[in-house]
Amino acid sequence: MTVLREGNLQITINNAIEARKFDDDTSHGLSHCMKAVDFVVELPDRYLFIEVKDPQDPQAPSETDEEYIQRFQSGQIDEKFKYKYRDSFLYEWASGRADKPVFFLVLIALDSLTGLLLLNRKRELERKLPLQGPGARPWTRPIVRGCGVFNIASWNRNLPQYPVSRRRP
Repeated sequence: MTVLREGNLQITINNAIEARKFDDDTSHGLSHCMKAVDFVVELPDRYLFIEVKDPQDPQAPSETDEEYIQRFQSGQIDEKFKYKYRDSFLYEWASGRADKPVFFLVLIALDSLTGLLLLNRKRELERKLPLQGPGARPWTRPIVRGCGVFNIASWNRNLPQYPVSRRRP
């Protein structure tokens, strides 16, 4: 069992071959020129690239929930996610990994995000990565097999095999 920790959130992954923190200074060494997802997890049949945002964390920047939701709804956050994924994929691909389907999972631990907001961000992220190739033709080798944007409740409902919880301080 592998437990990924980001702030006071933890994600439990039972069948990981390898799981590593990817966005710190020691993991990829190219933070001066490449963005990085928080975690890269290798499973027997796929990779998970996981990005975690926790606006409800008291240690997070002083942006209110409403301000975060406004940036979320406007799509400003999509650009950051897009580059984090693409740079991480390029890094892993150039390192000889990314040899299995890759799924990009974004966890935004903000209870007030609705299912419709999450679905809209998922669709926009699929378009920006892009999930489909040129003109909606499939890629010969997909850049990303799938993605999802979740709050804690929707993550646990849709991905019960990778439960998320808050650790108590």
